[in-house]
Amino acid sequence: MIVAAGLTPAWQHILRFERLRLGEVNRAAEAHQCASGKVFNVGIALAHLGAECRAISPLGADVAERVRAEFAGFGLEASLIGQAEPTRVCTTLLDDATGAVTELVENARPLSAEILDEFREEFAAHALAADVVVLSGSLPAGTDAAYYLELMERTVGPVVLDARGPELLEALAMSPMFVKPNREELAHTLGRPLDTDRTLRAAMCELVELGAEWVVVTEGAKAVWLASGEASYRLAPLRVARVVNPIGCGDCLAAGLAWGLSLGREPLECVRLGIACAAQNAAALLPGRLDPERALQDAAQVAVEPLAR
Repeated sequence: MIVAAGLTPAWQHILRFERLRLGEVNRAAEAHQCASGKVFNVGIALAHLGAECRAISPLGADVAERVRAEFAGFGLEASLIGQAEPTRVCTTLLDDATGAVTELVENARPLSAEILDEFREEFAAHALAADVVVLSGSLPAGTDAAYYLELMERTVGPVVLDARGPELLEALAMSPMFVKPNREELAHTLGRPLDTDRTLRAAMCELVELGAEWVVVTEGAKAVWLASGEASYRLAPLRVARVVNPIGCGDCLAAGLAWGLSLGREPLECVRLGIACAAQNAAALLPGRLDPERALQDAAQVAVEPLAR
């Protein structure tokens, strides 16, 4: 069992336009709605990969029934903590004419102490039996930066942590197996620019020294960097013939890491699986709808360059 947990789910609107014109009335050629946000994207991806997974998240009553119905169709188990506030809505605008993707993000609302306590208890009930745990997403405003650290104290299996800022730094004391910020998030976390390969690798080594077993850094369609205390690698992204919707690619990479760990793969092979999952996601309209056989085949094509320490 893999547990995917997070506090900032979303209800996603995806609108595709033949040509998007700012400042004008635009009529969508296609419209979709689905559960999303990092925690749900990870859970959906894992369910499609065939992994036994439970998603744990707060959720507003406004979309709870639609989310439950969607998850039932995927075979994704979920512990949805009811909250009075509506779930945030995020909107993706896809422009066919230019290939541009515009994301309109509503920030997550603060959560009450009661919701945070209920989430913590529900997480503890499942995390102790989990083979792998994925913690993903920023903490809502007002949540203690040590919240992920507290959750990891209730975990015995390896943890994939997709976070940034103080919550990432606090959690390093529990030695997560993988931490997965993107380059911008890592720069924000450490409070300095990472505009050269040298400064990026130094920052990754700093996270390792603070407790991370492996650090994975992404940068959109560019190379993926991987480092531990013993080795460093640069992995080439897979070519995507046509990018349809890149939203959720980082979450699918995190799902691939967790899937690989659950299959008993070595860390480097887990990252290759993650890259394959991210590339597959970029070519699809809805996030997380992955084909496990294709992911396994594509992972073998990911080129790996060992780097001198």
